[in-house]
Amino acid sequence: MSAPSDALYQEIAAARQSVLDRIATAAKTAGREPGEVMLVAVSKQQPDERIDAMLTAGQRVFGENRVQEAQGRWTDRREGVELRLIGPLQSNKAREAVALFDVVETLDREKLARALAEEIARAGKAPRLYVQVNTGEEPQKAGVPPADADAFIAACRDTYGLTVEGLMCIPPEAEAAGPHFALLAKIAARNGLSKLSMGMSADYETAVRFGATSVRVGSALFGPRLPRPA
Repeated sequence: MSAPSDALYQEIAAARQSVLDRIATAAKTAGREPGEVMLVAVSKQQPDERIDAMLTAGQRVFGENRVQEAQGRWTDRREGVELRLIGPLQSNKAREAVALFDVVETLDREKLARALAEEIARAGKAPRLYVQVNTGEEPQKAGVPPADADAFIAACRDTYGLTVEGLMCIPPEAEAAGPHFALLAKIAARNGLSKLSMGMSADYETAVRFGATSVRVGSALFGPRLPRPA
């Protein structure tokens, strides 16, 4: 970790405080305590200097989309950081994911449940697990269809011995997010789950009003992502 320039630090710290303030306002509007909502800074594709500025500003929970990218970024920054995998996980990357991440939010199929269970048993350590629900049933997105969520959660628990902490969703861009957040909360409630990872830069305040316990915010904190190298 390197010390950021003062100008970059001021920019990042101000953006972070603005998001935290908006989370607090949304929580209070919903009759909740601001401390009930965790801010997850989505660091995928961000340059190192912006990550270091965010760390200097006090942020300690980060979300990454790819195992390999996260390995390269966090090897020397891991101390005191909670790292969450918020992108799709291939079952053949289960070993690396269990070794690196504190939370895996994208458990969505039995093949992956089996791979994680085997790796958790081998490693003797377990990340906290969220089931991803494809609330919009979009074919291009990962996640369990809502109609299959109860059975899948039961299989994770009963067949594979996994402890599921919560649920995660990514609503369709072209639809109002609120009904999708409400659906996720309903599925969580009937399965005895209290953690909801929902809401991104465009809709995290709505997510807080619908019960989110963590929001995944990228561009509102860091600015637009740089294009992925060809």
